[in-house]
Amino acid sequence: MSNSTSVTRPMFKVVAIQFVIVTGFALLAWNWAGPLNAWSAAYGGAIAVIGSLMYAIIVTGGAKSVADDAKRVFRSHVRAEVVKIFITLVLFIVALALFQSASWLWLILGFAVATLAYWFSLLAV
Repeated sequence: MSNSTSVTRPMFKVVAIQFVIVTGFALLAWNWAGPLNAWSAAYGGAIAVIGSLMYAIIVTGGAKSVADDAKRVFRSHVRAEVVKIFITLVLFIVALALFQSASWLWLILGFAVATLAYWFSLLAV
């Protein structure tokens, strides 16, 4: 197995676990608080999942072999983190502009659950 495969599979597994947890949280929100709050939670979770997915795509594209130098790998991670933060900000702005009926509490809760899922899934992978 090449190094890029050994890096790629766990990174996308983390994103998949994050997605499953966000989906479960949105379904629970539907039962607890109704459809609008569930959609708000799902959108908040989607913001985090999309950012994580972009991070994984960029980082796995930057790590081609074991022989990659540390500077290149570091630049890849920095670039991925900057893109992730930018996408997160843009998606929150889009939510503010286009999804004005959203429950901001549930949107932030969805984002927080997705972010925690990301960090805890890193421990599991």
